[in-house]
Amino acid sequence: MATAAQSLPQPSGALTWLREFLKEELAPYPGRGALVARMTVAATLVMLITMTCRIPYGAYGSIYALTISRENPVMTAKAVKTIIFAFALSVIYVLVGAMFFLQDPDLRLFWVIATLFVVFYFLSAAANYTAAARFGYLLVITIPPWDSQLLPQVKVEQTLWAFAAISLASLITIAIELIYAELNPQDMFLQPVVDRLAAVEELLAAYAAGSAPDKKTEKQITHLALAGSSALRRTLERSAYSEQYREQMGALVAVVVRVVDVAANRIQFAVNIPETTRSRVSSLAANIAKIRSDLLAGRVPRLEVNGETETLQSVPFLGEMEATVSLIPEIFAGSVSLEAYAPGRPSGGPAFSLFKPDALSNPEHFKFGLKGCLAASLCYVFYNAKDWPGISTAITTCLLTALSTIGSSRQKQILRIGGAIVGGVIMGIGAEMYILPALDTITGFTLVFIAATVIASWFATSSPRLSYFGVQIAVAFYLINLSEFHVRTSLIPARDRVLGILLGLMMMWLVFDQLWGASAVVEMKKTFISNLRLLAQFAREPLSNDLKVAIARSYSLRETINSNFEKVKSLADAVLLEFGSSRDQDLAFRDRVRQWQPTVRTLFLLEIATWKYRVPLPAFELPKDLVPEQRAFDEQLAKGLEAIADRMEGRSAEHPDLENWIAPLEQAVQTYPPPEPQQIMAARYQTFLSLQRRIQSLTMSLNQGI
Repeated sequence: MATAAQSLPQPSGALTWLREFLKEELAPYPGRGALVARMTVAATLVMLITMTCRIPYGAYGSIYALTISRENPVMTAKAVKTIIFAFALSVIYVLVGAMFFLQDPDLRLFWVIATLFVVFYFLSAAANYTAAARFGYLLVITIPPWDSQLLPQVKVEQTLWAFAAISLASLITIAIELIYAELNPQDMFLQPVVDRLAAVEELLAAYAAGSAPDKKTEKQITHLALAGSSALRRTLERSAYSEQYREQMGALVAVVVRVVDVAANRIQFAVNIPETTRSRVSSLAANIAKIRSDLLAGRVPRLEVNGETETLQSVPFLGEMEATVSLIPEIFAGSVSLEAYAPGRPSGGPAFSLFKPDALSNPEHFKFGLKGCLAASLCYVFYNAKDWPGISTAITTCLLTALSTIGSSRQKQILRIGGAIVGGVIMGIGAEMYILPALDTITGFTLVFIAATVIASWFATSSPRLSYFGVQIAVAFYLINLSEFHVRTSLIPARDRVLGILLGLMMMWLVFDQLWGASAVVEMKKTFISNLRLLAQFAREPLSNDLKVAIARSYSLRETINSNFEKVKSLADAVLLEFGSSRDQDLAFRDRVRQWQPTVRTLFLLEIATWKYRVPLPAFELPKDLVPEQRAFDEQLAKGLEAIADRMEGRSAEHPDLENWIAPLEQAVQTYPPPEPQQIMAARYQTFLSLQRRIQSLTMSLNQGI
């Protein structure tokens, strides 16, 4: 992706770049048409029901039906109870807040500000993202009506109608997704991963045959590189998979995306594979094919060892791709089957947790809550001080665009304002002026609505570089044309909604970029270094002899480390949106971090596997005579990771002796006589020692790379 994604427009060729950019983003790909059709059907059904039955908040219902997660229909269906419960809890929260804070304006202001903090903090720290998003969404859209001059009973009715409209949208969308899943069954997470591997396999097969890859394969790999992994990471983050499975799949995604990036970079240049090397390329393609087969069958991937390790100057990408692919079996160290997931929580522990394990220990959750609260509160105070309720869409804008860095925030703001102009001014106001006055039936309006939704959905199913633009087209169009049950004769409401969006963008720019902004590349480096130190800390665990305390601390650390992995990836994407004199250096550093990420994630999974021996858990106990050597090994690992982090920060640090630090542990294991039954204990020792050797190898590789 380094070459494909970093090719940004130059002043002399801006129009050419834009044309090629849109051509690439809007090109059809497998499944896109079906996804657009499902999004359009869901939004249209919600519109028809709300307009026919005159249900308030129809615009928000259609928005919700269009934007609700579609990555995993089975998981979404299982979350129906959570969705409805979160909406109901939000209604109760609003009504209880009204009982205590509605009469006093000062108390009302305090309640709104506190509520906004709760919404943004909960979005960041909640264990169930689906519940947090539903809870916050309903709260934000019901704040403006409670500030109006309506009778209290009317305000209660509107709050309940909001609950009904969005719940209806959820149920309709889930029903459509279930029907589609029944007609077209496939793993909505694993299948895209396998498709990426299949594309690389086709490319390597062409190289091994001594021919150039076809244009279709080249375009597919380029598109996959540009698409990145944000959709896969979002699916995984919001899934109900076990802790172990999410950690393993997160590392797998990082490795596979890196393989695609390497392949995409090679496409930009002519590749001449010598005949003496084609067998090695063919072997790599066969290994990738085997990995695909194992993943689809639910087996732990295994590789055929080639034995050739020489780095070829004429084909430099081959060695890098081989090294990256070789990490995949390491990811599943200690696994029996992909279907035999380890429990995400210790047995006997609570089955439900409202917050993430690091909700109180990770300050990033509080920072996110404070930043979002400040931006939304400024919008709230402004439109109330001006007595201008028509621009209350500013608060919704803050909720939808809240991000944590200059690059990513700026990207969404640009897409948001562009979408607002196209969907609100051109399509929304244009339809009110020239099309809707000539229509007098729901059929005609439905055709206009479907046309606008198809356009918005097609943009929304692009890569992360453009998808948010499509969402904002739909948001602006729906807010203008679905807020009332008749054709408007005044353009003032449409104008106010667009101005509200602009106000929200301005406040987000002020808070997230100016007051609390941070360069994406600086934050990426800081987060990556923080993760190295957390891995060193995890290598020293457990620090407590109390098993419950050790397990709880382990989950908290693992949650923070996993969050940092996703943050580094997100920040790496954001670096592309930042400019300045150091841009070339920033992009080069970004590419190096992306190369290191799969190794660090694999090292993390191996640490989790060896943590079971350190606690120790049942069936993972080590003899007391081996514990000191194991502890010494873990301490050397921690010091090595801290030394790497120190060097990245520019501090002077001694290079750890990584080659010899495993020798004492190997000698202790090999000379220790296993008790009866010898075969079982010997196998356990060898598994343990194999894990430690892999850790040493990955740490040495990381140390050399950094």
